[in-house]
Amino acid sequence: MSGDLTKQALRAEVAARRRARPQPGRDAAAAALVERVLALPELTAASTITAYESLPAEPGTGPLLAALRARGVRVLLPVLRDDNDLDWVAGGEALGVDAVRTAHVLVCPAVAVTLDGRRLGRGGGSYDRVLARVDRSALTVALLHDDEVLDDLPTDPHDRAVDVVVTPTRTLR
Repeated sequence: MSGDLTKQALRAEVAARRRARPQPGRDAAAAALVERVLALPELTAASTITAYESLPAEPGTGPLLAALRARGVRVLLPVLRDDNDLDWVAGGEALGVDAVRTAHVLVCPAVAVTLDGRRLGRGGGSYDRVLARVDRSALTVALLHDDEVLDDLPTDPHDRAVDVVVTPTRTLR
């Protein structure tokens, strides 16, 4: 099976598992993710963070976004462009693709991640572009369910790894 077909199959498998999760479990996972992300030492000094509004079956980011804003953190949210790149907005203000360079921490969506940080995204390459654009000193974090951390997954040269994987029960660096 080719890498692209394997990636498609993994995306479909994870999407099915995510849709099957009962809502109370999703809510509990979102609450646990907030605690784990806020416990990252790098967040203490971070004044600008990128995050995203999770899709219904993804690990929930609503509580995290609220907690970051309550701390006074500037949260940049992505807006998908026609070319699959990402613009960024904060407080309703459009900031452009390079605004991500101001972020100290990037919270990224992922379908699956390996123990060494190799990330499988949704397939459009948007976050691979973003991760290539930011300074290496910025901390990159993927939010996942526990069963989405895998021993291996197919990757391509353009796929960008993350520094930290946060699940409801563990934080992996």
